[in-house]
Amino acid sequence: MVLAAGLGKRMRPITSTTPKPLVEVGGKALIDYGLDALERAGVTKIVVNVHYMADLVRGHLRKRKGARIVISDETSALLESGGGVVKALAELGDRPFFLVNSDTFWIEGYRDNLDLLAELWDEDEMDALLLIADMKRATGYEGRGDFTMDAQGRLSRVAERDMSPFIYAGAAILKPSLFAGLPEEKFSLNRVFDTAIEAGRLHGVRLDGLWITVGTPASIREAESVLLSSAA
Repeated sequence: MVLAAGLGKRMRPITSTTPKPLVEVGGKALIDYGLDALERAGVTKIVVNVHYMADLVRGHLRKRKGARIVISDETSALLESGGGVVKALAELGDRPFFLVNSDTFWIEGYRDNLDLLAELWDEDEMDALLLIADMKRATGYEGRGDFTMDAQGRLSRVAERDMSPFIYAGAAILKPSLFAGLPEEKFSLNRVFDTAIEAGRLHGVRLDGLWITVGTPASIREAESVLLSSAA
């Protein structure tokens, strides 16, 4: 699944006329970075949720070749990341699935990171496996980090007033059972992440390469500079 229903308020004025998933970085729409990564990983069906300027996003997706894309329509009510997954569960099925944000991507290292996630996924030990970026290998991020990670890869929340080098990189493998019984209403994925933390079943894998998040107009220029440098 690709999360693409956000309003992109921090990206204004660009998002006054263009939905954030279609904002171009390096001549390529943001959403295409995530879709391409999923296709490289062998995914043949991708659910994309839409809300803001949904018709433009639909039109863009119709032009793509490759994986079959199914739209989860949230035009009547924006459900945020967690509620959006609940609405799409019927299309996602009963097996663990990839989840990718449409406003973050990465420059691959020695191997594709979604392949790395799949290789290290352990259904017996995990309810969720998150791709985790190191702050030193990230661009466009301003914050104090999201998680701490132990030697076995288990994640915990950063304590208040503390900092961590580990950032959720906007890609994960999740079990549908994490969302069992949750309502189709607005809530954040952090709700299910915290449930998995309490059970000791939220794990992380360090991203190989360079992570890029695009949240403001200024971050577009920064991202494009990094892309150019990496291609040199």
